[in-house]
Amino acid sequence: MSLRGAGTDRPYIDSALVRDLVDSQFPQWSGLPLTLVDPAGSDHVIHRLGDELTVRLPRHPGAIGQARKEQYWLPRLAPRLPLAVPVPVAVGEPALGYPWPWAVTRWLDGEVATVERLGDSTEAAGELAAFLRALWGVEPGEGETGRAETLAERDGSTREAIAAVAGVFDASAMTELWDAALAGPGHAGPPVWFHGDFHTGNLLTVDGRLSAVIDFGNLGLGDPSVDLMVAFTLLSPDARAVFRAALGVDEAAWLRGRGWALTTGLSAYTAYAATSPRVAEQTTRQIRAALAG
Repeated sequence: MSLRGAGTDRPYIDSALVRDLVDSQFPQWSGLPLTLVDPAGSDHVIHRLGDELTVRLPRHPGAIGQARKEQYWLPRLAPRLPLAVPVPVAVGEPALGYPWPWAVTRWLDGEVATVERLGDSTEAAGELAAFLRALWGVEPGEGETGRAETLAERDGSTREAIAAVAGVFDASAMTELWDAALAGPGHAGPPVWFHGDFHTGNLLTVDGRLSAVIDFGNLGLGDPSVDLMVAFTLLSPDARAVFRAALGVDEAAWLRGRGWALTTGLSAYTAYAATSPRVAEQTTRQIRAALAG
């Protein structure tokens, strides 16, 4: 028996391990070719399985609940949403030294959305707003969703990040925005569904148009302003204005959305910018857009 990665916070995952897991737990797919998807996200190692399936193994403990969460909730949400979402097929069990549940889902064709292709698109802005209106409007239902994180819980780490990048970005402007986001009115209505990680990396396009939303690991119920971060990760100022108008969010929610864009941008920048020029460019744009409003 392989013990690859056993007992570690970040188990070693290679294609041979994924092949063994699939073949031992789902022999009906043992004859399908397995191809690493690279680059994948920071949370999962992803392989394409044949033409119609994908296999996703969490890289770290923070992602281990996603397989079962998506298996339960996405079939319930998908019929209400105007863009495609991943369709769970099966959840694999820990085995062969791999310590966590893992997922097999339907493959979604498409390319990751980019600022170059969609940033100025008012049509994409309207489609993003329509998706969020639909998601926010779904009744909560019964089942475990996980606890929603708040801006206040990120206060310490955000202020540390502001200090760490003070030589790159305007620390006074970041602190002013962060203080305002924390001090402003919170979400006044009942908790609603939010995606929780709604940015360019989790949007797919086909023929230059939005086609799918992926990665629902942060799906939960609470303040939906977290999903406004997409306005600052993807959209230009003009498209951002169309997005905001289509959603009809008030000034307090928009301010909290800017706060979410700032804190998540800082978190990614401090973690990855030194080693990834792509992340550095994306998060720099995000932080500056959040400051601009």
